[in-house]
Amino acid sequence: MESRRRFLQTATALGVSLGGSKVLGLPVEGAVPAVVKPARLKIGDTIGLVCPAAPAHSQETVQITIESLQQMGFKVKQSAHFYDRYGYLAGRDEARADDLNAMFADRSVQAIMAMHGGWGCARIVPLLDYDLIRKNPKILVGYSDITALLLSIYAQTGIVTMHGPEGAATWNAFTVNHFKRLLMDAEAVFMTNPTDKNDNLTQTTDRITTWRGGVARGQLVGGNLTVLSHLVGSKYMPDTKGKILFLEDVDEEVYSMDRMLTHLKLAGILDGLAGFVFGKCTKCTSGEGGYGSLTLEDVFKDIIVPLQIPAFSGAMIGHISHKFTVPLGIEAEINANTGTIELLESAVV
Repeated sequence: MESRRRFLQTATALGVSLGGSKVLGLPVEGAVPAVVKPARLKIGDTIGLVCPAAPAHSQETVQITIESLQQMGFKVKQSAHFYDRYGYLAGRDEARADDLNAMFADRSVQAIMAMHGGWGCARIVPLLDYDLIRKNPKILVGYSDITALLLSIYAQTGIVTMHGPEGAATWNAFTVNHFKRLLMDAEAVFMTNPTDKNDNLTQTTDRITTWRGGVARGQLVGGNLTVLSHLVGSKYMPDTKGKILFLEDVDEEVYSMDRMLTHLKLAGILDGLAGFVFGKCTKCTSGEGGYGSLTLEDVFKDIIVPLQIPAFSGAMIGHISHKFTVPLGIEAEINANTGTIELLESAVV
């Protein structure tokens, strides 16, 4: 008994959960890793810029990113293969994975940010060193195709990852404010859409649509719908039961959105959700379907409403200029009547 007590004390000191997620820092097969919060950002910290998907095609855009991050008080370090290119990818898979692994190993780097999305992150998730990443938890932030990294690292290590701006984002006051409050001030952020009417009689942009009212609590998990749906069936897709699923997408026709949401339904991803939030579907149209085409609202009514959980759409999440930074793995409360997301704890320490 005494030896077991000493072992448990040692395990606790090492941050090891024996209830099912880790033994001596290693994942137990079929278990969910314990949530690990990365350290907050401070003035003077270094952000590592990586290109895990599409190449950095514009030096001017890169320079604007560097200057924007410097204006926030950060130093910037680019990855070794930052300007590599292999067709529509930012270099070979091994090089892009090596860059990400190196940034996690680099003690001079406190956070890692993707420069672009595009496509390619799912190709490198089997090449990541999850033991290395687990031992060096850091802020990882991005959106769109970066969803594959956010989900896989969260699923494999328990580290809280951040669905938020990439380097090439528009660093406006709204985006910067949410980024700083979450990642620098360690706030349990309350996220609510802008309510500007401009000179209109009522609000016409950034509106919230409630699909089923109510309040729900659970850990946040999600990202880009296209990318997430293509991780289904792999070990890189986190469990969604009891969680609040948030999604966004860009440049998809309604039938494609219908197909992907139906896929999630058939695969059981929507079963047991606590709540559902859809951000923006930017440039998503009915295409040339014309007569007979469904709208995205029709799809939500057919697939999301029958779940009978609090659900809303229109949140500032997605391929938009003004965006929230949303942490995966953090407890939150959503109010589908008002379209708000309230974190119940900080995302960083």
